[in-house]
Amino acid sequence: MERHQVAIYLGALAAGAAVGWAVPAAGPGLEWAINPVLAALLFVTFLQVPVAELGRSLRDGRFLAAALVVNFVVVPVVVARMFAFLPGERALRLGVLLVLLTPCVDYVIVFSGLAGGSSRRLLAATPVLLLAQMVLLPGLLWLFLGAELGQVVRAGPFLEAFLVLIVVPLALAWLTQVWAARRAAGRAVVAALGTAMVPLMAVTLVIVVASQVPKLGAGLARVAEVVPFYVVFLVVMAFAGVAVARLFRLDVAAGRAIVFTGATRNSLVVLPLALALPDSLALAAVVVVAQTLVEVVGMVVYVRVVPRLVPQR
Repeated sequence: MERHQVAIYLGALAAGAAVGWAVPAAGPGLEWAINPVLAALLFVTFLQVPVAELGRSLRDGRFLAAALVVNFVVVPVVVARMFAFLPGERALRLGVLLVLLTPCVDYVIVFSGLAGGSSRRLLAATPVLLLAQMVLLPGLLWLFLGAELGQVVRAGPFLEAFLVLIVVPLALAWLTQVWAARRAAGRAVVAALGTAMVPLMAVTLVIVVASQVPKLGAGLARVAEVVPFYVVFLVVMAFAGVAVARLFRLDVAAGRAIVFTGATRNSLVVLPLALALPDSLALAAVVVVAQTLVEVVGMVVYVRVVPRLVPQR
């Protein structure tokens, strides 16, 4: 399933869109299923983020520094350059910011490995990347939106979504890892749950897309306006990642991993935050999902292009 996950995700996105357009009345019912399936997906996702690797990532200082610089210095600069050209609608802008300012911590490891990137180093760095984006995201949003952030985001639902759908699954996942480190039964459970990652992602995409498509109405053209920005982001970050890898004098495998971590984003982890926004900003969730579609296709290209950008010496 991991080898064919691109095709699986594209099929899930297409199936969700078909259901949403064919049976729009099912949208409200499916929306009730989003939070449970997202919580399950994020639990399994965070289970792949090894807290035990935190010490190793801190010891690999040069790679970790490169990963932090590309994600939390270079990416915000690139987004800032694009921000001035984004459509003026609040929902579109907020959706783009939510998804582009948060680095991926799950399937980036698989895609990086397919292109010859160092999956081990990337895996070790994921706990730091996950914690860093949780801490930095509010500040980054404030830098872009200023006082407008308080007008468009209600703190209560936003914090509730963050706690219930991110903090709780993260804590449970890391407690499960502690159990697995001490008991054979725990290791068996973790191994079994690891195989659920791709099916859960597919189910989540079907439910999310099918529930959000009926909300589009005349908004489809508006969402389509941000798609070129996602494409430009992937193109720019390919070269920016190469530049960061060279700046830190990383080896080939590590350099390719840096290119991937700079380009892939955390769409499904920030989706609960987008869904917690007021109804007037409901389009932000669709904007986040649209990034997933662009990125999955982009990763197919990256797997072929990145080895040429960072060739074997």
